[in-house]
Amino acid sequence: MVRPAHIQFKNTLQQKLANIVENPYVIGFITVLIIINAITLGLETSDTISSEFGHFFHLLDVTILGVFTAELLAKLYAYRLSFFKSGWNVFDFLIVAIAWIPASGPFAVFRALRILRVLRLLSVVPQLRRVINALGHSIPGMSSVFGVLCLIFYICAVLTTKIFGAHPDPHMQELFGTMGASTYTLFQVMTLEGWTSEVVGPTMEIFPWAWMFFVPFIITTSFAVLNLFIGIIVDAMNVVQNGHHGEELEEVDLKTIHYDVRELRKEISELKKQLEK
Repeated sequence: MVRPAHIQFKNTLQQKLANIVENPYVIGFITVLIIINAITLGLETSDTISSEFGHFFHLLDVTILGVFTAELLAKLYAYRLSFFKSGWNVFDFLIVAIAWIPASGPFAVFRALRILRVLRLLSVVPQLRRVINALGHSIPGMSSVFGVLCLIFYICAVLTTKIFGAHPDPHMQELFGTMGASTYTLFQVMTLEGWTSEVVGPTMEIFPWAWMFFVPFIITTSFAVLNLFIGIIVDAMNVVQNGHHGEELEEVDLKTIHYDVRELRKEISELKKQLEK
């Protein structure tokens, strides 16, 4: 589990509860419950299975939610207000709180939100947490690339609307008649989904030179920009991974210091005993 930084416990019960919720076996048990809950929620989508085992699924669902709530209450008591200093703890709190919204009457739609409990795997499994942290680190760089992509799309949408959309052909009007239509068509071209048969091919029948526009557009948006996104995410993964190794080394150093301090105290205690003699 994710313990808030620099937490100080006021009593022994807080310390014990924190040790329990952070125990690897307890974390493993919670992980298994999340997976089981995800499987049962998927099975409930089948009318045949749900009609036969619906009561069992409901009982299991309530039991698992009770365990999640008990775990959350234990962490709240152990960490107090420091609990909310960890973003992952807040994430768990929101997921469990949403699960307690009544799933009947006007709130029946919230019943489907129970599947959000599966997202708790992101906070329980350290490897998944690192991936999410890497995505968070990559957002500033990705936003810059996204801004460049939006600028390219805007320029190209204006050009295609002015050039291709000005032709009276109904198909050209459908593809490039307005800024919105041009933007959507260019997005389809960027994804390479039917770009030859549905967009570029018909356009080249009227504008034979159209390939001179679409080929550079595809190279720029589909390959160059995509590789930039991948590069930013990989770089963020490396930063997060290096930070994780640094935290592990820091923990090892702290354990070594604590061990040395204990040994030093023992030697001082023995020395005092010898002096008293």
